[in-house]
Amino acid sequence: MTDHSIVSHADWLAARQKLLAREKDFNRLRDELSQARRDLPWERVEKDYVFDGPDGKESLVDLFAGKSQLIVYHFMFAPEWDAACKSCSFWADNFNGIDVHLRHRDIAFVAISRAAYDKIGAYEKRMGWSFKWLSSASNSFNFDYAVSFPPEDVAKGEIGYNYRRIKSSMTDLVGVSVFAREGDAVYHTYSTYSRGVDMLNGAYHYIDLTPKGRDEGGKTQFWVRRHDEYAD
Repeated sequence: MTDHSIVSHADWLAARQKLLAREKDFNRLRDELSQARRDLPWERVEKDYVFDGPDGKESLVDLFAGKSQLIVYHFMFAPEWDAACKSCSFWADNFNGIDVHLRHRDIAFVAISRAAYDKIGAYEKRMGWSFKWLSSASNSFNFDYAVSFPPEDVAKGEIGYNYRRIKSSMTDLVGVSVFAREGDAVYHTYSTYSRGVDMLNGAYHYIDLTPKGRDEGGKTQFWVRRHDEYAD
């Protein structure tokens, strides 16, 4: 562990109070940012997407399950992969049990991947998860919301991700999209990518409280395994 100053309780308390002032400033700024996110304009979803899931075929409207808001976690699981992304799996370990709370705030929550549903269902059973997870294999949903990329872009090693062009040959990357419904009309209200999904990982927030923090040395998530793959 790195060297730290060892001080009296009075000096520790003074340092903690100084940091608390910064934390309060951060929380106020976060509240302002959250309001700005809510104030973004909406765009109407014009396509009729149909997904395969545990309840058979469902439209985007169906995924709201009677609620007026929908959060979609874009889970990295390409059709040709044998297993879903280990980092997304780390995130997904935070999802079990949250749906009942979200439903009571008028929010439905689902994960969507390009892999066929039989692969998704088998992997979900392996991981012991219970949140709803569907396949977009039969539609362009992942491509339209910029988490899957055209083969010609992948071949060139340059894709459109996180609202800019980046150097990458990945076929699928992570993201979160939010939708609102008024009757049968669906609107896209927000999407975030890359480190924008950090807010969904409660484990990372716990890790950030500790002296070592993420302790990744510039190699993001090099240590992460699927929860049934750790040695102990």
